[in-house]
Amino acid sequence: MLLIPAIDLKDGHCVRLKQGDMDQATVFSEDPAETARHWLKQGARRLHLVDLNGAFAGKPKNEAAVKAILQAVREYAEETDSEEIPVQLGGGIRDLDTIERYLDGGLSYIIIGTAAVKNPGFLADACSAFPGQIIVGIDAKDGKVATDGWSKLSGHEVIDLAKKFEDYGVEAIIYTDIGRDGMMGGVNIAATVKLAQAVSIPVIASGGVHNLADVEALCAVQDEGIEGVICGRSIYEGTLDLASAQERADKLSLEIDGGFDLEEEQA
Repeated sequence: MLLIPAIDLKDGHCVRLKQGDMDQATVFSEDPAETARHWLKQGARRLHLVDLNGAFAGKPKNEAAVKAILQAVREYAEETDSEEIPVQLGGGIRDLDTIERYLDGGLSYIIIGTAAVKNPGFLADACSAFPGQIIVGIDAKDGKVATDGWSKLSGHEVIDLAKKFEDYGVEAIIYTDIGRDGMMGGVNIAATVKLAQAVSIPVIASGGVHNLADVEALCAVQDEGIEGVICGRSIYEGTLDLASAQERADKLSLEIDGGFDLEEEQA
């Protein structure tokens, strides 16, 4: 189970929103690159970036901050003589040229959300042009898919769309329950498992992580196809310690996959 720190970008700053409301933004850092370094030092194995302004504007708005984060990731890898960790980005990506520019700049994955729902042909083209590097973001409330920075609810059912996107060749699905995002009320385990069971590609959970119990609950169902979870407000406000939570998740994953008690094996 991969714990993925979120760095949400608004006006060049690192913020967290409540339920996607831009008017309810808490600024956690004015230096997103330094925030990235902090999570790298805590053992992050992937970073999740969101261009919030871009999501609402329909085009990239925080490219400078994204570039600074990627530079920080490169520098950290050089300093520690380690591999660069993957970085994924979503928000306002609506054309192939933007995807190509971002991937050439060092991003590993591009997340397509609203455009995947409104223009599925674009998603299909993106998967064809950049195989293995396109992730689709499905944001939902009460089983219905939301678009436009969560400001609009569509009539699409989550699982129907997910199966369609899987056929296009997306690498993974990020599933966000927007009713829980930023509220730290717990992950919607049931809905996430239901989605993971319906597709064969990995699902990344998002929205509602509060503490270690939420991570443990996800680890218990990871065999259903849940690869990771995006952590936001919980790691910024300290209700979840990223380093110790990842260590715990690794231990649980070994126990689940190996079918033995790790403590007894190490004794």
